[in-house]
Amino acid sequence: METRRLQFLLELSRLGSMRAVADVLETTTSTVSQQISSLAKETGVTLLEPDGRRVRLTPAGRRLAEHAVTILAAVEAARVDLDPEAEPDGTVRVAGFATAIRRSLLPVADRLAQRHPRVRVVISEAEPAEALALLMADDIDLALTYDYDLAPATADPALQVTPLWTLSWGLAVPRAAAGRVRGNGTLTVFDAFRDEEWIGNSRNSSDEEAVRTLASMAGFAPRFTHRVDSLELVEELIAAFGGVGLLPAGRVTRPEVAVLPLTGPDVRQRSYTCTRRGREAWPPLALVLGLLRGDD
Repeated sequence: METRRLQFLLELSRLGSMRAVADVLETTTSTVSQQISSLAKETGVTLLEPDGRRVRLTPAGRRLAEHAVTILAAVEAARVDLDPEAEPDGTVRVAGFATAIRRSLLPVADRLAQRHPRVRVVISEAEPAEALALLMADDIDLALTYDYDLAPATADPALQVTPLWTLSWGLAVPRAAAGRVRGNGTLTVFDAFRDEEWIGNSRNSSDEEAVRTLASMAGFAPRFTHRVDSLELVEELIAAFGGVGLLPAGRVTRPEVAVLPLTGPDVRQRSYTCTRRGREAWPPLALVLGLLRGDD
């Protein structure tokens, strides 16, 4: 098989139309069609089928597109291995939660622009379940996810999951109510706000799992009234309605909000990089992973 033709097939699986593939690869739709037709002859299977006025990949086409990811990554890895001076080249598609994008990915994107301009990062904001679904569908190359030590996620064996960093969280409360806590420790803090309205995450259940676990240890069931997806909005709801919710410890907040430390047990958010096994050797992705780890 001609690897260039595999590239056409892979882009079609990702983009969905020959016109989009032609635009990305800077060619014509007729060239895209010819290349995929030639690939079908080489493999001896039907790769496309009609879908209204358009075409879509057959099941065999989708399977070959899956193989194409690994094959093209191996070819690129071999090229760089044979020529150590070769510059990685490609677009790395990343989906992750906002904190990881701001804290880890944007500095990496800046360094790539300065040192490795042929590697481009395309970013989508997504909660862990959303990012992992995109990863398994091969719509992205790298997912930045998180869980809590009190609500650990189950890793899919098809994924390569690597710890990135850990962040302590506290309980955000109205500053005027912070003085009601008498004593130390997470359960004491939770108990002081057992009757308040709690703020959960609208797109990820692990936040609420961690809160429910601690609340159960403190002897009550929290009443979740609001669910939002923005740390800034958590602050605004606390300021407006007097609710309480988790926020990163040490976060600089608006004047009306205080973040109380949670210790014994601590609340730790753990972040991860996730790739499909075997894909992490692709040079552009390997470069991004290395920068995220601080290798360079």
